[in-house]
Amino acid sequence: MRDYMVRGTAANTQLRVFAATTRETVEMARSAHNTSPVMTAALGRLLTAGSMMGSMMKGEEDILTLQIRGEGPGKGLTVTADSKGNVKGYALVPQVILPANERGKLDVGGALMGDAGGVLSVIKDLGMKEPYAGQTALQTGEIAEDLTYYFAVSEQTPSSVGLGVLMEKNNTVKQAGGFIIQLMPFAEDAVIEKLEQNLQHIKSVTTMLEEGLTPEGILESVLEGMDIEWTDTMPVRFYCNCGRERVESALVSIGKKELTDMIAEGKPIEVKCHFCNRAYEFEVADLENLLERAK
Repeated sequence: MRDYMVRGTAANTQLRVFAATTRETVEMARSAHNTSPVMTAALGRLLTAGSMMGSMMKGEEDILTLQIRGEGPGKGLTVTADSKGNVKGYALVPQVILPANERGKLDVGGALMGDAGGVLSVIKDLGMKEPYAGQTALQTGEIAEDLTYYFAVSEQTPSSVGLGVLMEKNNTVKQAGGFIIQLMPFAEDAVIEKLEQNLQHIKSVTTMLEEGLTPEGILESVLEGMDIEWTDTMPVRFYCNCGRERVESALVSIGKKELTDMIAEGKPIEVKCHFCNRAYEFEVADLENLLERAK
């Protein structure tokens, strides 16, 4: 099954609903960054959430950035997404190894928060002068709960977020996906109660995916007894828009002194993209050309 998300409304437009399957996206991130299982799970959850939250933005050029900074050994994650299902991201410390948590699951909270907490930042660049930025304290470091808290506190939108990544024995990604359900301001008490009851009885996202449920099937399970109207479907993919020209511009922007120092070393340099780990080589002659541009 290729990665994709569905979007819709439910309970006579009183709920806004999203669900995605993202195994290929998360596996691409894992292979690009060689992440350990717990950091694959962490990054995979945030990538999945980013793809759905990015699709909430209206503009073609709008960019969403999700950042987690914590006191755990994993230090944090950065994910960016656009409004068309393209998402990319990286872990600050990709190779964290931790024992399973008390539920026998990958200890994402321990990797990101440790015992000392952390911060979730949501930055939306909507083409205005200043990007919109919201920040909340991490609640568990498990990401879904942290985003649920962020939506309630920062955007005053009561939401339910479910995210999951399941690893194979060989540490590749077996399943990944998630859902976001949001209450509209006019949601009736009966709808809220029904949703709360349903949420108490649903299986985990990875269990539903393992049972063969599609994103549509996940929402049908979570929203049992409520009518769903699908608005659209869109592909999701790990996509990095880095390129040699962008890296050249970045090198020009670091200034003449730094470029002159690099040239003086007389060795080619390699610049790696944070998001996809692609490497770009620059010979001394290339650096000299960039220095001319910097002048």
